[in-house]
Amino acid sequence: MSGILRRRCEGFRQIKYYMASFRERALAVASSRSSQRHCVEEGPISTYFGRNVFTVEKMRKFLPADALQAVLSARTTGEKLPRTTSDKIASGMKAWAQELGATHYTHLFQPLTGATAEKHEAFMTPGPDGTAIEQFCGGALVQQEPDASSFPSGGLRNTFEARGYTAWDPASPVFVLDGTLCIPSVFVSYNGDALDMKVPSLRSVQALDKAATRVAKFFNSGVQSVRVNLGLEQEYFLVDDALFNARPDLQLCGRTVIGHTSAKDQQLSDHYFGAIPSRVEAFMKDFETEAYLLGIPLKTRHNEVAPNQFECAPLFSEITQAIDQNMLLMIVMQKVAEKHKLRVIFHEKPFQGVNGSGKHCNWSLRTDDGVNLLSPGGTSEDKLRFLSFYTSVLKAMADHGYLLMASVCSLGNTWRLGGSEAPPTTLSVFSGSTLTKVFDAILRMKEVDWDSGKDSISIVGTIPEIIPDNTDRNRTSPFAFTGNRFEFRALGSSANAAGSTFVLNAIVADSLRQFADRVDKRIAAGEDKEKAILTTVRDFLKEAGKVMFEGNGYGSDWKEESLRRGLRSVNNAAEAFHAFQEEDSVAVLTGTGVLSRTEIDARVEVLEETFVKKLQIEARVIGDICLNHVIPAATAYQNILAENLRGCREVFGDETDWLGRAPERTYRQIARLINSLSDGVAALVEVRRKANRLTDTSEKAGLYSTAVMDAMKKVREDADHLEMLVDDALWPLPKYRELLYL
Repeated sequence: MSGILRRRCEGFRQIKYYMASFRERALAVASSRSSQRHCVEEGPISTYFGRNVFTVEKMRKFLPADALQAVLSARTTGEKLPRTTSDKIASGMKAWAQELGATHYTHLFQPLTGATAEKHEAFMTPGPDGTAIEQFCGGALVQQEPDASSFPSGGLRNTFEARGYTAWDPASPVFVLDGTLCIPSVFVSYNGDALDMKVPSLRSVQALDKAATRVAKFFNSGVQSVRVNLGLEQEYFLVDDALFNARPDLQLCGRTVIGHTSAKDQQLSDHYFGAIPSRVEAFMKDFETEAYLLGIPLKTRHNEVAPNQFECAPLFSEITQAIDQNMLLMIVMQKVAEKHKLRVIFHEKPFQGVNGSGKHCNWSLRTDDGVNLLSPGGTSEDKLRFLSFYTSVLKAMADHGYLLMASVCSLGNTWRLGGSEAPPTTLSVFSGSTLTKVFDAILRMKEVDWDSGKDSISIVGTIPEIIPDNTDRNRTSPFAFTGNRFEFRALGSSANAAGSTFVLNAIVADSLRQFADRVDKRIAAGEDKEKAILTTVRDFLKEAGKVMFEGNGYGSDWKEESLRRGLRSVNNAAEAFHAFQEEDSVAVLTGTGVLSRTEIDARVEVLEETFVKKLQIEARVIGDICLNHVIPAATAYQNILAENLRGCREVFGDETDWLGRAPERTYRQIARLINSLSDGVAALVEVRRKANRLTDTSEKAGLYSTAVMDAMKKVREDADHLEMLVDDALWPLPKYRELLYL
């Protein structure tokens, strides 16, 4: 072996050695830190829950009566906060925050990047005598002006016009994090166009409140408002920090663009709900403590299906607060993970061949007096009210299901949706056996039997009897009813939930408006109110039948059946983005006041640009890894095999049977794959150039979603085959068997 080749091989071995030793050191450090415990909070959670949140209890202490009343009115009735009280509120808020060590404040907002953004300002202001004073005025609380020039806007503003405004959202609690007073805010352009995820979300809640209250008053004239509740289950992966840093694709893309599956991954289902690894549990306890201090009501933690995949879930809360807290939770989890030498991965499909991650949205409606409008209740009137709201949701899914599914489309979710662990790409609604029988009776105008027909289940001996629910669960349904709420399972784990829930709220608001209009029209024509409501329920059931499906959403039968029903699938994200611009979609979004036509077009442009840019990064990364890591490693091993073959010739000559054995066979395979991989990368570069020359964003997104993704798939196949042939000591990247097990 030549000296150059020997040094190169030794270099690869050293990389593997240092990678392994780094991993061992990280594990040791994490174990040590876990035993020391990061948390300083002891005792019951209730003793410190919400300590870092400016709750009503703390407002009573720090705010004068008129300022407190102004905040409460803004939260409960939606009244605008009077500017006259803002100085008093700001002064009290600052005093409270300083007790927690805050030195800065920031308007925390949610731009169209899908993440959060913040600009910190110090309370400190120079005094006239060269000293410093702490100051926070009402104007700074209510409104700030971050530079808007670098945030995606979809053409809502020119690059040279940088002005944008953030404004405090009093409905979401203010909190202190890492010495900064964080003020949840909206973000709009100089002309008032929504540049964030929160504004359309707030508008959709307002539209749904108006429409739902109108229907609720058919049953109780005292209903003043209807609120949306949301519970967000958050799935995520954990990876050792050292191994994460040894994977350029995880660093730059959030997912592995190459990597052969591990011989053992999730096929035994032994990780699902298994004992939580000690290192992971220490991390969970720490981020849960931070979450509790911030008033986030985390309730559940468990192992998910894929190795190193986990889930946490809070109790439900009002939708604006739930979304803000989820975005905050992801920040906290990432910060705490660093202390444990871990990385949290929120990407929807970081590892090929194992389950991806979602963010399940548990969505429900309740009146201002606490009645869940999606709970059947006990009286006949309760059940009729339930049917009114339930069938309105069904109608919304039938009318705009494709738009709702399009709202979850992203590059990350493209790799996940339609897999056996994620919802199908076609929307359907699962209602369960009991409700299916009820609907059938209503359609046939028969007497309705609400009894599930299921008795308690007796197991054995001293085990208590199990009281079954009225319906089973169907995890293959994108939109399933689970007893008193709907679970929307299609949203990706990295997404801001507002991007889909504002669509959900808008289409349901439109459906409820139609319901109320039809009932009012029938009553005006002299029909009895109860009969008018039941007739409208029956009509809505007929019109929504195409999305009602009780079977296996993963089965091929459903794919064929959904096509027969005329349902559309979101198989291509770049195409699905344009669902927002279809006539029916524009009508429902503008009609409910959630988005203007200009804002719709801008969002589509941002979705397309983001899709293209992320795929550009992934395509460049896979090319770089193959050229700078995979091919050199494969060539080094190929040279070792060549030396072996030359040695065999010297020892055995040309007439022995050694020629058909492993070294030559492996050599030929590697040579073929190196050539194929090199050609594949060149083809990928060429198709990228072709796409990049396109000036129309939609055309560019379309080509990236087809030709570029196909070229990447071919490159990955060759790289993954090489991983299985090249000497493990020479392979430069951590493998799945290392990444997926802590």
